[in-house]
Amino acid sequence: MSTAAARVEPLDSGDGHRFELILRVPDAPTRRLLWLPAMGVPAKHYLPFADALAARGIAVGLHEWRGIGSSSLRAGRAHDWGYRELLGDIARSEAALDAAVPGASRIVGGHSLGGQLACCHLALQPDAADALWLVASGAPYWRAFPPRVRYMLPPLYRFMAWLARTRGVLPGRRLRFAGNESRGVIADWTRSGLRGRYGAAGIDVDIDTSMARVEVPVRAAWLGDDWLGPPSSLRFLLGKLGSADVAIEGFDAARLSARADHFAWMRTPDAIAAWLADT
Repeated sequence: MSTAAARVEPLDSGDGHRFELILRVPDAPTRRLLWLPAMGVPAKHYLPFADALAARGIAVGLHEWRGIGSSSLRAGRAHDWGYRELLGDIARSEAALDAAVPGASRIVGGHSLGGQLACCHLALQPDAADALWLVASGAPYWRAFPPRVRYMLPPLYRFMAWLARTRGVLPGRRLRFAGNESRGVIADWTRSGLRGRYGAAGIDVDIDTSMARVEVPVRAAWLGDDWLGPPSSLRFLLGKLGSADVAIEGFDAARLSARADHFAWMRTPDAIAAWLADT
């Protein structure tokens, strides 16, 4: 096993936003991963995952979402942003990780929303990575979900978008869904949930069309008891990419030694880390 050096890299987005990139860098890594969290989840919660990958020789940078964790901003009426700003922040972390781990093969990936925005990042910057890794991710498009969930999603999306506009922020902590999210992020997220296409205020590029030109190898893990990221949602997201080399793997509770739901894997990530590192 490799010994991973741990450090934090302060970053500045150039628009008043500051945040930290958490790094786990083993000795002489040949690969490096930029990891994007789920909506509302601070980067530090992925430290067990980063350590499991670093023990297998993969350097990891844990990105922090704007408004969450180490971010200098908090969403509210005075501070709003959407996918455009989040994608700009990802590019900052990408550059910092490249500088910290030069010469390594580059992987970008994410959990849930992080996986979606990893795909969007590659759509806008196709040379940013050599591979894509997803865990418990998938598009939020309502038609991509099983029938027992499908028809409750459109009214839920509309309600969340209305609530975020009305209050100036989505009170995710009170709702027990994500964090306190900016109304711009919720607008972009619910739009993709209702229409099945990615777009963002301030981005003129057709993201879906650009996704079809992404051809990097993909490794995607889904969880047996995860209603937030079912295989059908994952397949819908992967169907937007042009990648021919795609491996999909399911994980149940026995294999994880934990509940196979949307978040429990983060505490016992070794099985998923081993599969990703070995493929």
